[in-house]
Amino acid sequence: MLTIATPTSPPAWALLERELIRAAAEAVTAFYDHYFDERGYLLCVPRWGGNDGPDDAAENIANWPELHALGAPDTVLELYKRGWEGHLRQYTEAKTVEVPLAREGMYFREFPTYFDWMHNGEGFTAFFLQGLSDPYDRALLDRTRRFAGFYMDEDALAKNYDPEHRLIRSMFNGSRGPLLRKTTGLDWAGDPIEVEGRFLPLHGERNYEEMIAHFKDYNDVVGDNPTNLATTVLAFNAYAHTGEEKYRNWLLEYVDAWAERTQANGGIIPSNVGLDGTIGGACDGKWYGGVYGWGFTVVVPQTGALAHRPYFHRCPYGFGNALLLTGDQRYVDVWRGVIEAVNANAKESDGQRLYPHMHGDDGWYDYTTEPFSVGALEVYYWSMQPADLDRLLIPMEGWVGFLEGQNPDYPETALRHDLEAVRERMARVQADTATPDTRMSDDPNGNNPAMVGTLIQLMLGGLPTQHHGHPLHCRVRYFDPARQRAGIPEDVAALVESMTADETTLRLVNVNQVEARTVVVQGGAYGEHRIEQVTLDGETVPVDGSSFSVHLEPGCGARLALTMQRYANQPTLAFPWDRA
Repeated sequence: MLTIATPTSPPAWALLERELIRAAAEAVTAFYDHYFDERGYLLCVPRWGGNDGPDDAAENIANWPELHALGAPDTVLELYKRGWEGHLRQYTEAKTVEVPLAREGMYFREFPTYFDWMHNGEGFTAFFLQGLSDPYDRALLDRTRRFAGFYMDEDALAKNYDPEHRLIRSMFNGSRGPLLRKTTGLDWAGDPIEVEGRFLPLHGERNYEEMIAHFKDYNDVVGDNPTNLATTVLAFNAYAHTGEEKYRNWLLEYVDAWAERTQANGGIIPSNVGLDGTIGGACDGKWYGGVYGWGFTVVVPQTGALAHRPYFHRCPYGFGNALLLTGDQRYVDVWRGVIEAVNANAKESDGQRLYPHMHGDDGWYDYTTEPFSVGALEVYYWSMQPADLDRLLIPMEGWVGFLEGQNPDYPETALRHDLEAVRERMARVQADTATPDTRMSDDPNGNNPAMVGTLIQLMLGGLPTQHHGHPLHCRVRYFDPARQRAGIPEDVAALVESMTADETTLRLVNVNQVEARTVVVQGGAYGEHRIEQVTLDGETVPVDGSSFSVHLEPGCGARLALTMQRYANQPTLAFPWDRA
């Protein structure tokens, strides 16, 4: 065990970090009391659909597991679990009348009957991260295995996966299997409902007719779609829970299939794969076909304007899941290749270089001055190659700038911003006098006070999880051996100051001037990074493992330099002291 005994005045970032954890946790309780009943049911009108549906309801407890895993009090985890259990019951009981997909319940076997993985990922994002704090919960393990089985050809009622062609048969899939027909506006928008004067849909529709019109072109869902790469989080979590090879094998089999399709399509991931395994096979041979595909441009009913709606933001994380399991950078190469292949179609116009973002029957379109950059930050984070840093469009005054030594004020500025956001959100909660029968499930989402993005960046050196439904990618994570739980101990603050491919600079501070604290530092969210050695005050101590312990005397802090081999270990959700 390392000991830090150097007295230090608590830095502003350390005090702000501790205050943000405290304030967000306190606000979660007030938010829950306002918007949930004693059963854990959300106080709203339960609906089905892509406009307002079960996923939007569940997003009201998004980021709560991460907040607890960062070090917030156990009440945050308890309220999340109460809300999650209530959510499963509420939306199992909720049934559609006209929409055929959910007449027996919007959830079946505690999972959506049929829907796309943009929405499924949003709705289950908190569940997917519960294991960071709660890996030994039996219900969590049972559900994780059951849900993974829906996509591994293990379940007689949910034949989503075709092992011969290594594809998921439909973009609409779930606990009742794949939907093998075109979808309608009704399938997406849900049952008729009074809108004007009662609800304010976030898409801006003024009546139910416009809600249907919003989705009228959302039809081509048959065959595999790259949004289905998000399903790999199920197998990843099942493997991290159990270590059973079948989950690892399926995940790599499915991701490899998409890597091969991308290569066969000139380096650009196709947005439709037919049931026979051919690229574009369910869209008249068009590789760019399918809902949320490269050619998915629709009409906004309120204005008549065209809206480009490709949806690839979560696709990189499918390849990231394979990286977590293998450490093989070829999975990062796939998505880097997509970015490069799209931008290779740039053109010159009036002295400007323009880059395409869409592809239709007439070729590339939607040219802008900004290069296609979806997943560019993830590619850089996973590779840590300087060339990938150059591809980022984000300004150097942000988090990446701080890591690069160009923005020293970022921690304090960002933490103050998030504290102000907590205050503003709770002010809106207190001013919200809507009754449950005039509240859509997504109405409170903007008031969710669990601000974790900056904390994940600064404390863990990680990518914010947002509401995307993927595992946590971070450089380090913390555990409290005194309380035998995940999260940084009370009074301890952490700051990842810089990262390279094999080094991490970390500051730890005990802001308590009376009591000592001990923290376990782990490499990666799932112990996937091996820590080779730690240098403290000029002395280098070998670790050669996934974690090490640090004892902080009262009011003391120091900077530690960690030498690491990333992605060297198989990921696990077991706590450090429970590993063999």
